[in-house]
Amino acid sequence: MYPPDLVKPMREDLTRVGFSELHTANDVTEALKMEGTTLVVVNSVCGCAAANARPGAAMSIQNDKKPDHLVTVFAGVDREAVDAARASMVPFPPSSPAMALFKNGELVHMLERHHIEGRPAQMIAENLKNAYNEYC
Repeated sequence: MYPPDLVKPMREDLTRVGFSELHTANDVTEALKMEGTTLVVVNSVCGCAAANARPGAAMSIQNDKKPDHLVTVFAGVDREAVDAARASMVPFPPSSPAMALFKNGELVHMLERHHIEGRPAQMIAENLKNAYNEYC
């Protein structure tokens, strides 16, 4: 478990642009039951989350079409929520950071760590925007 003071600014990178934090398995279950599209970001303390994932997620919602719901879980902190989110992302193996777009509870688009690490935030945002334009 990471210290709260360490992860607070990392959480705020997403909450300040409209993401809601999920802390329990029930939170995740309820979020994925919502009608419409839901982007789930598995946040992390790693450098690629800071440099690529969180900025890419934030940039992606600057699009005409975007998810109805934006939620995040934090790897290494909200274990129960992360486990529930990852269970919904099967057949993809657990990774963080990661981003998954759901439509009416069904996984329709996935970005694993290897799609994020080493790629600029703008490229990640474009990938997500393409998914939004198709599914939202």
